[in-house]
Amino acid sequence: MKRYVLAAAVLLLAAIPLLLRAQRGGCNGCEALDAPPNPKYDGRFTYARIKYTMLGGDFGFRYRDIKWGHDYPQADHHFPKIVQEITTIRVRTEESAILALDDPELARFPFAYLCEPGFWQPSDKEVTGLRNYLLKGGFLIIDDFVGPAWNNFENQMRRVLPEARMIPLTADHPIFDSFYRIPNLEFDHPYFGVRAQFYGIFEDNDPKKRMMAIVNYDYDVSEYWEFSDEGLFPIDLTNEAYKLGVNYIVYAFSH
Repeated sequence: MKRYVLAAAVLLLAAIPLLLRAQRGGCNGCEALDAPPNPKYDGRFTYARIKYTMLGGDFGFRYRDIKWGHDYPQADHHFPKIVQEITTIRVRTEESAILALDDPELARFPFAYLCEPGFWQPSDKEVTGLRNYLLKGGFLIIDDFVGPAWNNFENQMRRVLPEARMIPLTADHPIFDSFYRIPNLEFDHPYFGVRAQFYGIFEDNDPKKRMMAIVNYDYDVSEYWEFSDEGLFPIDLTNEAYKLGVNYIVYAFSH
């Protein structure tokens, strides 16, 4: 039943591509021109995206080349709508939040998303902010990077948690059975045709303890979310990407 409910929700998103294109002002390759103000905290789940300074400098939030803004705003709006449709979580669907890792407000968001970590260059304050966020109960999705981008990501995470190890995940970990039963991890990158690899960062490097962050390497889960209203990818692949996201959030809220 869950599968059919999810498919129906994806189809609802697919029914409004022309309206969304109009809202984007007809721009066929750019993200939102400016990051909007963050919504006021009201206790509902609010999708939080991490912004950061890129390797080589931050050029403002204007075009798709701003790596931390990939898939924004569509993915950040589509995914909460799916969560609202198929869970009992109280969800804010009309707005999301964009925060730096050293923003004290980040502590209000138990679930956050960071993309393109091959270009991620956190300041010392941001390193401390992320360390505190994870150790105090926050959950981070790290997504949308392939190949040698791993090197920068790993180097930056060593600054955040010097003792932490990236532990390979298999389908028998509870995160893959927290809402949907995901029987295998045979996911492919939407464009590059490489098989995804999933890693967990755990308290005390113990897979039996709380996972603080999940790493989607050689994968891009939010790319599927972004284009779920346009039919760019087969609906089955989009369904599976949403299942992963729903499992992540249910696991985060229950651990």
